[in-house]
Amino acid sequence: QDLFDFNHNGINRQYYLYVPESLPVGAPLVFVFHGYGGNALSIMNYSDMNNMASEQHFAVCYPQGTSDSYGEQFWNVGYEFHSNETVDDIGFILELSQFLKLQYNISHNNIFSTGMSNGGDFSYLLACEAFNILQAIAPVAGTMMTWIYESCQPTEPLSVFEIHGTDDSITLWEGDIDNSEGWGSYMDMNSIIDFWKRENDCQLLLIDTLENSNTSDGSFIISETYEDCIYDNQVKLYKIINGGHDWPGAFGNMDINSNEEIWEFFEYNMQMEIIGDVNFDSLINIQDLLYISDYVINNNTFYFLYDFDNNADLNSNDIISIIDYILEY
Repeated sequence: QDLFDFNHNGINRQYYLYVPESLPVGAPLVFVFHGYGGNALSIMNYSDMNNMASEQHFAVCYPQGTSDSYGEQFWNVGYEFHSNETVDDIGFILELSQFLKLQYNISHNNIFSTGMSNGGDFSYLLACEAFNILQAIAPVAGTMMTWIYESCQPTEPLSVFEIHGTDDSITLWEGDIDNSEGWGSYMDMNSIIDFWKRENDCQLLLIDTLENSNTSDGSFIISETYEDCIYDNQVKLYKIINGGHDWPGAFGNMDINSNEEIWEFFEYNMQMEIIGDVNFDSLINIQDLLYISDYVINNNTFYFLYDFDNNADLNSNDIISIIDYILEY
């Protein structure tokens, strides 16, 4: 697997990218972020997300963090010992996602984020500050730093799925408001789920106990799913009773494979995309014609949803084609 370079703010950033053969136009993209002190290669291996991407036909990107003063790779979410760090990881992911969308005809809307520990924390930060590029997040053993929790105001709330062990000794289930562990103040898991439940205006709670298929791992899973939310969003928690700081299916709890559960959640929360329906109202009409005309006239960068005549080019023929379509129907 090749490690790609990407220049952002004068810093050479790196990422792995897995693109299955014959990736369809408009395929989803999943970002997978490693934990503190980890790296992109290790999470690519243990998450097994490449196999899921092959089966389900989506692209998956594993960005690499930068090194802190201790020589550990990290995502900049404001840990106490990172107070002097200024690396703009959000800007990096925004630019990288735009590049990948254009390079591989990736879906405009169906972009997702998951990650382990620090990578899960970073997924929450993205949900708060880059919500316009994401459809859903699925942190594993992640948390919201208190400063992120208190400043988070997404105008378009998204779906959230957290997988977390109640006995996690690194990212404590009960949080660490007083910063006794030295990472900085962060929230308890119940408050985080309540936050996203409120943001998504969810009305219905479904509780279930998953099958304890592996009785030797010392843990089992209670599922809490909030539904009847705005935009048909979901807020979901897998509460791993007696579970530790783990990626279930790779280590720790073995009742589930996290990659399967995460993809199933992302797939449920995908937005349907139809070529020509550029305002995402499930119709192709005069409003789309106006958007496409404006897009073509302004010589905007190619994007597949605007290519109504499906010839890999944006020009006046796309305007003519959509006019013919509207008049016909």
